[in-house]
Amino acid sequence: MLRVVASAPQGFEYRVLGDTVVISHHGRRATTLRGATARRFLVDVEAGDPQELMARATGNYKRGNERTAKSHPRNHGR
Repeated sequence: MLRVVASAPQGFEYRVLGDTVVISHHGRRATTLRGATARRFLVDVEAGDPQELMARATGNYKRGNERTAKSHPRNHGR
């Protein structure tokens, strides 16, 4: 059985601009959160892992199955 261990996300940072949260990845804007979503993010970031939360908010995170899916027969060109 192939077991893939994904490393923790890195390179994310966020800025609060009024009621908006701007999340950047390696200096490039990745996403902008506004309103209730921004408020919820700020509460969650205080309680959890900020890098993981920012990765999830941007959709830039690994689920651990990429390598397994790559070798699946269904994903090979015909």
